[in-house]
Amino acid sequence: MVHKTGILLVNLGTPDAPESGAVRRYLREFLSDPRVIDIPAPVRFGLVNGIIAPFRAPKSAAAYREVWTDRGSPLLVHGLDLRDRLRERLPEVSIELAMRYGNPSVAASLDTLRAASCNRILVAPLYPQYASSSTGSSLECVYRHAAEHWNTPYVEVLPAFYDDPRFLDAFAAVGRPVLERLRPDHVLFSYHGLPERHCTKSDESGRHCLAQNDCCASIVDANRNCYRAQCFATTRGLRERLDLDTSNSTITFQSRLGRTPWIQPYTDGELVRLAQTGTKRMAVFCPAFVADCLETLEEIGMRALENFRGAGGEELELVPSLNATPAWVDGLGAMLEERL
Repeated sequence: MVHKTGILLVNLGTPDAPESGAVRRYLREFLSDPRVIDIPAPVRFGLVNGIIAPFRAPKSAAAYREVWTDRGSPLLVHGLDLRDRLRERLPEVSIELAMRYGNPSVAASLDTLRAASCNRILVAPLYPQYASSSTGSSLECVYRHAAEHWNTPYVEVLPAFYDDPRFLDAFAAVGRPVLERLRPDHVLFSYHGLPERHCTKSDESGRHCLAQNDCCASIVDANRNCYRAQCFATTRGLRERLDLDTSNSTITFQSRLGRTPWIQPYTDGELVRLAQTGTKRMAVFCPAFVADCLETLEEIGMRALENFRGAGGEELELVPSLNATPAWVDGLGAMLEERL
């Protein structure tokens, strides 16, 4: 039997243009996902379409314009570059990029692989840590569109790679030159935030996640699917590689939305606190993102820098993400080769 394999890289998504209309369409698609805003559908519909999308779109569009490139959205540009470098590394495999929200869509990229006669699909969610709102939603979307055809492809998935040495080594390789040049007083590991209830819902025992202060100190059965616990595991791996400890580095969470409790500590508050207590030079890693995007370039590289300086700090440098660096192409390529 002939099983031609295709690889589908999946990231979260981006608007088609840094304009209010395009951003509004993107926000509606993104925030209407019940895995993202997990409240009753009628309430979610009114909240997204009546409040969040109309009022947030102009502000978000202005932020996107700050980071937009001649080639388009940074997240998409870096994703396409990664796809192209992986095609060079794995020339015998068809490789496509898809966005969970926006373009290129999951359905369109699956159709491209199907047209290339791929009946085995290796899905690589480009999220180092598992969350139902990112990995879970992306896989649900892939499964749904894969099932639309009579000849359903054989679908396999690259698991979360939050503690994979190749991922950690690649991020350390990007970050080490920044630390050597900047010589920061403190290093922040800032991850995308989640509502606390998303973590507790991932704990099938119902007794571990956020039930005690050290719930993320190690990966155990109860928190094996907990995003926060996996972020802590990523940080432990990077601290080891970069010779950091809890005295000179902190884990924080950014990008809150709404008024419900989100996982803590919060990046914006910790930046100000550290600046006010004497930290002058800071480096910030964002290891929840494998590609630079609005949340890294604008939220950290611009707004966080301004807030840090306003609170008394002097230098804040964003450590670039993995993007399509050789170390990441080699690392992810090796992960994919194992599954092939």
